[in-house]
Amino acid sequence: MPNSKSLSEQNNQDGSAEPKPSRPYMPDYDMLDTQSGRGLLPWSWATERLSSAHNYWIATTRPDGQPHLMPVWGVWVDETFYFSTGRRSRKARNLAADSRCVVCPERADEVVILEGVAEQIADPALLRRVADAFSEKYQWDMEPTQEGVRDKHGNEGPVFAVHPRVAFAWNEFPKSATRWIFDGD
Repeated sequence: MPNSKSLSEQNNQDGSAEPKPSRPYMPDYDMLDTQSGRGLLPWSWATERLSSAHNYWIATTRPDGQPHLMPVWGVWVDETFYFSTGRRSRKARNLAADSRCVVCPERADEVVILEGVAEQIADPALLRRVADAFSEKYQWDMEPTQEGVRDKHGNEGPVFAVHPRVAFAWNEFPKSATRWIFDGD
């Protein structure tokens, strides 16, 4: 049997292959065991933090190149990070001009840095799943709309899906510093 892992161990819930861990390139730090892979964190460690965080930081770039960083609420569903924001917010306007962004859960002692590309979602079934996940996680009623979600106070905005391209994580730097590169990069 060439591969003894079950299909569920090889693939994520959505059927895509789980990203393989490696050491990030950090030439000025003593990265131990770069060849052996010892001390690398499993992807499940990162997804646990992406799922359980209450607040997240999202970094976008203004059209003039200036960085923009703001806290958001979000949910991790099927290997994708989802968040909502006001249509005219700086985040939404930045993402309309440049969809690249960075998402980080709030804890700096258990670092996860997710670099990805955001896209506004419009699929009604997916908007329902995301609204339900938000409502459950934050105990904050959310309803899908044609353009995104609306909360119990009538605030409405688009929902963005951040598809990961590369992720970094560590809980003991540099010993556990780990990088994952996703398909397409």
